[in-house]
Amino acid sequence: MAMQPTPTDLAIIGGGPGGYVAAIRAKLHAADHGIRIEGSSLSLDLSAMMRRKDDVVGQNTRGIEFLFRKHKISWARGRGTLRRGDGGWIVDVAPSAAAGGPPPNDTIAAYAPKNVIIATGSVPIELPFLKIDEERVLSNVGALIIPRVPRHLIVIGGGVIGLELGSVWRRLGAKVTVVELMPTILPGMDDDVVKESERIFRRQGLDLRTGTRVVGGRRDGDRVLLDVEKDGTRETLDGDYVLVSIGRRPALTGIDAPALGLDVARRGEIVVDDRMRTNLPNVYAIGDCVPGPMLAHKAEEEGVVAAEVIAGQDVHMHYRSIPSVVYTWPEIAAVGLTERQVKESGREYRVGRFPFSANGRARSMGETDGFVKFVADARTDELLGAHLVGPNASELVSEVVLGFEYRASSDDIGVTVHAHPTLAEATKEAALAALGRAVHI
Repeated sequence: MAMQPTPTDLAIIGGGPGGYVAAIRAKLHAADHGIRIEGSSLSLDLSAMMRRKDDVVGQNTRGIEFLFRKHKISWARGRGTLRRGDGGWIVDVAPSAAAGGPPPNDTIAAYAPKNVIIATGSVPIELPFLKIDEERVLSNVGALIIPRVPRHLIVIGGGVIGLELGSVWRRLGAKVTVVELMPTILPGMDDDVVKESERIFRRQGLDLRTGTRVVGGRRDGDRVLLDVEKDGTRETLDGDYVLVSIGRRPALTGIDAPALGLDVARRGEIVVDDRMRTNLPNVYAIGDCVPGPMLAHKAEEEGVVAAEVIAGQDVHMHYRSIPSVVYTWPEIAAVGLTERQVKESGREYRVGRFPFSANGRARSMGETDGFVKFVADARTDELLGAHLVGPNASELVSEVVLGFEYRASSDDIGVTVHAHPTLAEATKEAALAALGRAVHI
């Protein structure tokens, strides 16, 4: 008697390396990412997607805890406060809201360090009439824990964070309106990158309202009403969530700068030299609480420099080769100067550009939006800026960053053999284009 067949999406005959890997990959491909496949239809399981996000964050956090234990680093969980002691510095530790325990004014530990590194980060800038509550009016943190796909997400600010999170929710099905005060999205980025990105995002369904000012806002139950104005015309936008992404400011939690005599600049950032030293003896500062772009990888390198200076090494921090990335899709990446900045400096320059539509690997992936662009000195051929829009731009820019570290030329990248077929061939071709020698366009 024949057995009743069991319905299944996939049957693999053979349990060798190919078979078992295929089975695991097929299982992980969709369900764990919150995508349900039922026959020929796809549906979103947002709770599964959020669980995976939390799991990945947890794994990363536990990885840091493991590294602390491995290197015998003490972790005092709580809120640190820096004060002067007898002949040195004292760091008091009190429980933070997240740490729980006794009232925050109770000190649970105190340290007398020879050196101090301030790495207190940054916090979102708020609107005076629309305070962040992480329920309906969100920061980047709240935008990652929305329990359902928004009906209408209004994003205030068309910069990096607003576009990253706005495009995520758009791809998950939300209506997304981005309100940006400046004439374009991504203020400060290369003009060609802005134009290409705006074209792509509009095609993806983002409603981009540039040159538009937010003049008022209020919560009304599960709705958020936002008053905007452009060219003298006012309109009220009606959404169920608002993401406020108008920038961030340094957070000096536990640091009473006036009492300590710590120098801070106009925006509240701690003033440091290229060795991350403040004006106070044996006190250093790094990351979002010091000047410069608020980037995690910048903070990491500043931390390395500060630690090595404390150890007596002759090192310093420089910012010429720090890449910036916008994690939309396609991704956006840049290092160095924009074409506009080079032009305004009066320096003679050449531009090389190569589209992903002419790249074989990009065509095979179906990801042909975007380009790689180089700006190079017309006399010396030294690379001055690189700007990428396209698939895996965050990975492709690393080659260029390495070149910037060694003051590479267009020719250096152009004569370097790149594997075929790869997306990185677009980088080579853009470098050759700056020299008038592009092959595949």
